[in-house]
Amino acid sequence: MRKILEILRLHFDSKQSGRAIALAVSVALATVQDCLRRFVASGMNWPVALTEVELEARLYPRAPPTRTVGLPDWSAVHAVLLSHKAMTRRHVWEQYRSENEEGLGYSAFCAHYGAFVQQQKRVLRQTHAPGVAMMVDYAGPGLVIIDRVTGAEVPVRVFVAVLGYSNKTFACATPGETTADWLSAQVAALEAMGGVPETLIPDNPKALVTRACRYEPELNPAYQDFAQHYGVAVVPARVRKPRDKAKVETAVQIVERLIMPKLLAQRFFSLGELNRAITALIDELNARPFQKLDGTRNSWFAEERAALKPLPATRYEYAQWKQAKVHLDYHVEVDGRCYSVPHMHVGKRVDVRLGANMVEIYLRGQRLAVHARASRKGSFTTTPEHRPEQHRNVVDISIEKLHRQAEAIGPATLGVLRAQATRKQHPHETIRSSIGILRLAKDFDTPRLEQACVRALQLNTLSYRSIRNLIEHPPTAPPAEPSRRSHEHVRGAEYFGVATC
Repeated sequence: MRKILEILRLHFDSKQSGRAIALAVSVALATVQDCLRRFVASGMNWPVALTEVELEARLYPRAPPTRTVGLPDWSAVHAVLLSHKAMTRRHVWEQYRSENEEGLGYSAFCAHYGAFVQQQKRVLRQTHAPGVAMMVDYAGPGLVIIDRVTGAEVPVRVFVAVLGYSNKTFACATPGETTADWLSAQVAALEAMGGVPETLIPDNPKALVTRACRYEPELNPAYQDFAQHYGVAVVPARVRKPRDKAKVETAVQIVERLIMPKLLAQRFFSLGELNRAITALIDELNARPFQKLDGTRNSWFAEERAALKPLPATRYEYAQWKQAKVHLDYHVEVDGRCYSVPHMHVGKRVDVRLGANMVEIYLRGQRLAVHARASRKGSFTTTPEHRPEQHRNVVDISIEKLHRQAEAIGPATLGVLRAQATRKQHPHETIRSSIGILRLAKDFDTPRLEQACVRALQLNTLSYRSIRNLIEHPPTAPPAEPSRRSHEHVRGAEYFGVATC
């Protein structure tokens, strides 16, 4: 229509000939003549005060349709097709034709529906401020390393991360895509960037996201622990919405097309060797000038780096999270090893964080216990303070402690316990017997026990039953000295020449 307006202007205002107008506007002479003829036939006067759409309708009116075709409600058609994967356009078209015999053919139906869908598509151009977001993902194809012993090819995966503002890119190879691989790769990415952004935007792999949700996704406990360590928010992309992390999708394509083909032509015998080669190629990529922007990824990153938060003082240590129930012996069993918690939490379910060297036990976010990780299966790691008092009394019993209790009762009681310690073959026998004797002070009283022990030492009867019998049935008189009867057949000390005392 701009050319039509120019034709009309040159004809009415400049009074130029048809050939001159055709040459100036770069159209055929017949086109100029047809345009002027249509303008005269329309009955309009120059200049016209119409929009281009209105002028086109006056000069080139559309012929009325030869027949009226009932068009379907394209919004309803779109909703039906999205309602089930098995629903096809042909099936919807057949239903439409069964109700409208003179309706659109299948090709026209698909063309109209395609135009409707195209009108519904809108793309939001995302802009990221410095230090706001880092997006992470794994490349589709992987690489291989060669086992030095067997010569077999071991597949590995390629992790990619990119900052939203500067497009600074990081990549490394990991053995797989487990939770440990995801987290170790993100730790390496943050350390390579030298700082921490405000948010991380991953996809929804099971290794990171326990339950995907558009509004409140549930993160894997290990990933949540990672996010808390670095003080970063994790905002997973919506399911089947790759445009939510468009920057890393582009970065993955770049790595697959520019980096990985160069690596496929080489042989690597360790993960470290492969990652050194990847780092060298990524450094070249970050130093390469942009095609449509000024500068490089590195020059833009120089502006963004100041906006990143500093890394924490300690590096994140990967830990597994498991749930366990506190048994009646106030221990939880994890990975075949048992660790104690305070006894009042018996029967409760707790969260256990298994680090490389430490085991932490939590109840609703509150840490109950910390233990060094046991190396031997079937072992028990117990903190004495976790036991109830009566259990501590049993476990903490020793011969020395019992002797101190006996000394507080009296010297005879102490003498009995010391004599028992020399007679018993095993310390446990001594401890059990001594506990029983000291128990008599509670069953009766301390003076009676001490008196019975005096009598037991005289009689050399040191067992628990003997001392209890002496308390329950005390003697009425002290034992008499053995009599020295004289007899003609009894020879005294004088006979043997021994002096008497």
